[in-house]
Amino acid sequence: MENNQFSLANKCYALSGATGALGGSIATYLVQNGAKVVLLGRSPEKLDKKVEELDTIASGKTSAYVVDLLNEEELRDTKYKIASEIGMIDGLVNLAGGNIPGATLKPDQTIHDIEIDDTRKVVDINLFGTVLPTIILSELMVKQKQGSIVNISSMAAKQTISRVLGYSMAKAGIDIFTKWMANELASKHGDKIRVNAIAPGFFIGNQNRRLLTNEDGSYTERGNDIIKNTPMGRFGDASELNGMVHYLLCDASSFVTGGIFDVDGGFSSFSGV
Repeated sequence: MENNQFSLANKCYALSGATGALGGSIATYLVQNGAKVVLLGRSPEKLDKKVEELDTIASGKTSAYVVDLLNEEELRDTKYKIASEIGMIDGLVNLAGGNIPGATLKPDQTIHDIEIDDTRKVVDINLFGTVLPTIILSELMVKQKQGSIVNISSMAAKQTISRVLGYSMAKAGIDIFTKWMANELASKHGDKIRVNAIAPGFFIGNQNRRLLTNEDGSYTERGNDIIKNTPMGRFGDASELNGMVHYLLCDASSFVTGGIFDVDGGFSSFSGV
């Protein structure tokens, strides 16, 4: 029988934030490739809609749990439910995150105009919205002695991206948390438990659409600045993250842990001159 290291068939992956543009694309891709997915999120309506959508691809491959990713007690309850109702998960993809207007400086504002409370909220969801699920759900992986965790970093973790202080701080935290957990889990619980992160470049979604594009579809000044610094000369499509997620979840990356992988059209390699 052929041993296909890239196969996702009959594997089970938990995903947070899978009702958004990037997460939704990844969830769909995993189901299309024979995997089962467990969706985690706060909105029953959005989860139900995504489950219904995925069931049209492969019925019975999708489960969903309503949970606040920043609530430790709810996460532990969810972990027990997954253990009893599903049995095991082969991986976790932490996709929850984003930004909010009060934590994004307007072009005519300075750092002294930042909304501290909103900035704190952005740090919480982007950093602790990954830290808590990883720590709690990795307990299942420790018991089963295998599992792959994929976090979502950002270009904002690598260099200064103006106007988004909270988001940048959180994503920089994701990078070191990824490396820290990779070391912790592999050294104490075995080489079959891996932790990596993907650092997407610029993808247009509902949260940043008005920041990057005008109503007529043309690019804003910020959008044009990004394109000028992206050698491929375009924004990414959500589907272009799927290949890297696939690789990091499957057995083909069995000796890969603690890595941060750019999917950015060359943005991080370009000096601007």
